[in-house]
Amino acid sequence: MVSHLLHHFNTHKSMGLGGIHTRILRELAEVLTKPPSIIYQQSWLTGEVPVDWKLANVTPIYKKGWKEDLGNYRPVSLTLVPGKVIEQIILSAITWHVQDNQAWVHERQVSGLT
Repeated sequence: MVSHLLHHFNTHKSMGLGGIHTRILRELAEVLTKPPSIIYQQSWLTGEVPVDWKLANVTPIYKKGWKEDLGNYRPVSLTLVPGKVIEQIILSAITWHVQDNQAWVHERQVSGLT
């Protein structure tokens, strides 16, 4: 999964806090997959995420209207790329779990087991 995510990173997005451009990660995905996979697996098993991956640089981006009105800005957070990868892994796991359980509930409803 890590290799797939690295291969499909959007290279037009910001490089984030780490200063590593996503294009580099994408081109070196095969070489770089093993170490993050170990860290992600350990993180998944312990429920803990490295502190650096939780850090973000939040910058207000002007949308429209009066620049003096704070409501006319939206927050954009720059995070480390490994944090973005683990977010996608967790999102995929949750999505798979919900879809799998919806199918299971539907099967039980159809067969009259509920």
